[in-house]
Amino acid sequence: MNIGIPRYLIIGIAGLFSAYHLMLATYTIEQPRHQGPIFMAMVLYAIATVISLLTWGPARMPLWMAAMNVAVVVAITVLVANELDFARPGGTGYASWYVAASGTLLTITSTRRRNLFAWLGIAFLVIHTITIVGPVGPAGLFTLGIVGSASWVAVSHILSSARAKATKDAQRFTMAEREATDWQAAQEAHVDERQFRLGQTSAMALNMLRQIQDARGDLSDAQRQECVLLEGAIRDEIRGRTLLNDAVRDEVMIARRRGVTVTLLDEGGLDDLSQHELDRVLSRLALAIHETNADKIIARTVLEGSDVAVTVVGLRSIADGESVALGLDSLEDDEVDLWLQIPRSPVTP
Repeated sequence: MNIGIPRYLIIGIAGLFSAYHLMLATYTIEQPRHQGPIFMAMVLYAIATVISLLTWGPARMPLWMAAMNVAVVVAITVLVANELDFARPGGTGYASWYVAASGTLLTITSTRRRNLFAWLGIAFLVIHTITIVGPVGPAGLFTLGIVGSASWVAVSHILSSARAKATKDAQRFTMAEREATDWQAAQEAHVDERQFRLGQTSAMALNMLRQIQDARGDLSDAQRQECVLLEGAIRDEIRGRTLLNDAVRDEVMIARRRGVTVTLLDEGGLDDLSQHELDRVLSRLALAIHETNADKIIARTVLEGSDVAVTVVGLRSIADGESVALGLDSLEDDEVDLWLQIPRSPVTP
């Protein structure tokens, strides 16, 4: 996460602080009763610090690493404190380096967003100082620097929480900006589509509108029929959209002139097709309209996710002999003359 300071610089500063604690441990190595536990504590602390400062993996510290850091704090506290004489005049001085070292390790843990483990480590230091380090007691919370370590963890907790919130806000703003951009693009596409359809409709209707104007509305039967056909073509441009190309328009007009009712319904689903695939689908649709003898033709797109791009149904009106004899045309039924599913991709033999 970018907070304005290079990550390597932060890691370098944390590494210097950790090295400083090891230097204090080396400087006061003669003060503890035995040196073996001190060296062991220094090795554990160095290993835990190096692992915690490695740049691999996610920014948030893994659970096992956070638990390891708390365990190392417990270990170095027990190892070093058991070897120190807290009752000596002048106190332990820098020999109690384990407190500041634990505070640094827990601050790193908190910075890497494992605040609960960091506070567990601070709680252990407090309890250990009050209950175990007898001559020091509660006053040791100040004299040994435990309050200072807790303060560093608190500051780290506040900063890491604020940084996490800022990151979430930034992600939310980015998502809102992306949605706004998508919405604007969709609106612009709708405007372009409307302008295109209006221009196309105007070009189709202009000649007929002029004829109506010249005739002052007194049209012949042929002109009225042409208006009906023109109205159907304009409706196709609105409801048919991607189902239309020049070949389909021509075949639909030819079918309507011979009395066929044609309905084109574009309900989406063809937007994912390439221009070549769309031309193949529309060419097959035009051929189907040309070849069928149906009285009613309905072509409808299929939503994405299906292997079928367009379904075409052709219905032919029939009447049984009894109905014809009685003149009951309302009893006419429809027979399926055409049932076609145009695939989304070419069918391989």
